[in-house]
Amino acid sequence: MSLQDDNKAVVGRWFTDFWGKDCNLSVVDEIAAPDMLLKYSLHEARKGHDDIKAFMTEFRAAFPDLNFWGTADLIAEGDYVVGQWEGGGTHTGPAFADFLAGGLPANTGRKMHFAGLTVLKLNDGKIVQEIGLDDGVTALTQLGLLRAA
Repeated sequence: MSLQDDNKAVVGRWFTDFWGKDCNLSVVDEIAAPDMLLKYSLHEARKGHDDIKAFMTEFRAAFPDLNFWGTADLIAEGDYVVGQWEGGGTHTGPAFADFLAGGLPANTGRKMHFAGLTVLKLNDGKIVQEIGLDDGVTALTQLGLLRAA
C-alpha cells in the first residue's frame, strides 16, 4: 500500500472509532500523536491526548447519541487526508459549556444535525492535526444558541 492508502486507513479508523456512533477513546492513544491538535470552529482548540479525551467524554455525555460519518471518499495527498462528513446528536445529558457561542443547560432535548470538511495531517502513521470547518451556524441555530434571521 502507498503512504496515501495507509494514511486514509488511519483516518478511516479515526472517523469510525473516535467520531462514530460508539466511541473508543483508546484509539486516541493508538493513532493520535501525543501533542495532536484538534480544532473546529464550534469549540476551543484541544491539544494532546488527555485534552482530546476529556473533550469527547464531555461532548458524548451531553449528547449520548452523538454520531458522525463520512459522506464521500477520503482524499489523500502526501501527509494530508481530507474527509467530508455529517452528523449530530440530541442534547439529553448534562449541561454543556464547550461551544464558543455559549452553553446549554442540562437536558434541553434539542437536536443538531450538520456537515463539514476536515483536513488531517499525519506523521509516521499518527494524526498530528485535525482541523475542520463545520457548519456551526446550523448546529448553533438548531440548539437555540443563535437565532435565525
